[in-house]
Amino acid sequence: MRAPDDFEKSRPDAPEGFFEAEAAGLRWLAAAREADPRAARVVDVREAGPGWIRLERLRSASPSARAARELGTALARTHAAGAAGFGAPPEGWSGPTFIGRQRQSCDPEPRWGRFYAEQRVRPFAERARERGHLDARAAAVVAEACARIADGTVDDDEPPARLHGDLWSGNVAWTPEGAVLIDPAAHGGHRETDLAMLELFGLPYLGELLEGYESERPLRAGWRDRVPVHQLHPLAVHAASHGAGYAAPLLAAARATLALI
Repeated sequence: MRAPDDFEKSRPDAPEGFFEAEAAGLRWLAAAREADPRAARVVDVREAGPGWIRLERLRSASPSARAARELGTALARTHAAGAAGFGAPPEGWSGPTFIGRQRQSCDPEPRWGRFYAEQRVRPFAERARERGHLDARAAAVVAEACARIADGTVDDDEPPARLHGDLWSGNVAWTPEGAVLIDPAAHGGHRETDLAMLELFGLPYLGELLEGYESERPLRAGWRDRVPVHQLHPLAVHAASHGAGYAAPLLAAARATLALI
């Protein structure tokens, strides 16, 4: 029986494992907070099954500079909880993984560049091309950027971070107690990726969030220059699913990536 303070999402046509994957991701992110109470708060999963998930019902509040800064600090701690590898799925989950309604791979790799190019950018760019959302010229530029990234050009010594993986403003719920993360595509990746997605789609008081993050765990020099690299994935996802309107931003990010590396 659903409690009055529960919230249920359902989707009769949900792919197999869809909501179970969401639950696994939320619980994996929540485990970081269980180990470190200052890590990011995550919506609590009550139950999940084929075609449905039941979550705690969150109270809404307006965003604030203080809450954003606290989220930045907390997100740094969640990232520091780590993952088994780049592309590692939530611990204990061996089923399919998704971003939004699109399926994506989570096959661990020892190097971030290869994982990111081959599992996060290239498949969605190719899907966008097949659907007529990306022309041949733009697709070739994105493919070249993927090849350079996969070669390890931007790899560094950062360990795999515990990422939310779909961290845009719509997946940050503001409550009276502060920010709460919802709807992840959780996996092991590079911590700059979550921050780049927040910048791509905007977040109230983003500057304060970044200040809080860097006060807790400073980013490597040049991270702002690498933002387009980390935005290739969400732009490719949107080009595949939302249409040709995302082709120009994706091409621009690919060109910026090539200019950087």
